[in-house]
Amino acid sequence: MVMGITIDELLKQSVKYLANHGVENSTVLDAQLILGHILKVDRLYLIVHKDEQLDAEAIEEYHNLLQLRVQGMPLQYITGIQEFMSLPFDITADVLIPRGDTEILVEHIISKCKECRGNDKISIMDIGTGSGCIAVSLAYYIGNSRVYAVDVSEKALDIARKNAELNKVMGKVSFIQKDILTGFPKLPTEEGADIIVSNPPYIKTDVIDTLQVEVKKYEPHLALDGGLDGLVFYRTIIQQADEHLRPGGLLAFEVGHDQSDQVVQLIEKTKMYKDIEVIKDLSGINRVVAATKA
Repeated sequence: MVMGITIDELLKQSVKYLANHGVENSTVLDAQLILGHILKVDRLYLIVHKDEQLDAEAIEEYHNLLQLRVQGMPLQYITGIQEFMSLPFDITADVLIPRGDTEILVEHIISKCKECRGNDKISIMDIGTGSGCIAVSLAYYIGNSRVYAVDVSEKALDIARKNAELNKVMGKVSFIQKDILTGFPKLPTEEGADIIVSNPPYIKTDVIDTLQVEVKKYEPHLALDGGLDGLVFYRTIIQQADEHLRPGGLLAFEVGHDQSDQVVQLIEKTKMYKDIEVIKDLSGINRVVAATKA
């Protein structure tokens, strides 16, 4: 076996390489996680075994992945994994990368479910499930839930299924391929869903090309583009939800940083909801809008 430099030496070189090629803030973490991905070890291993020498094949693979990172490919697409709600999720370029802001939405629903009906099954429809991070997390943390994960993309649904299997909730989640702009899927429940949740595409079409390269070049535009005003999916979901959400049911959205007032107005306009709430994220930005069907 051809031996190369040590883990410690390689990481030090890589941190400088990333910094010199425009990767900011996360150079040490990125270098460690990419190397850990190749070696199939965690960060602690890299620290404890810093004097371990690496063979030429691993070094070459590592350099190839570092080049992808400096070209703007998100770390999560390189390593193929992202943590969300303390659960592991497989990630590919067919789905958006789960973000911490979306945990605010999931946590709000979990807290509301503590107020739900006894031990009855809680029926949840997740619209635009993508990686399945919302659907799988709700199925995992809400014991009596039945979740219906809806997406127009079959490739996204394949990833969501994989994540349900990974987190051992496959028996609690159903997957439905459907473009909700043409109508909601019918659920096998007479009362309708107890909860309809969505983190829909909400970026204005003409704004997408101004986003950072990691987003505009690598994340799927299908999951980003919310139409000319960014509100196409909110408008459609709010209009259709009335037929599919039981009285007393919860409608909950993640929203863009400047969209909460508009989404609240869309909900109020229907005159079908009460107890409208706006929840801030950890940065103090309005991130979740939720309402109860009257």
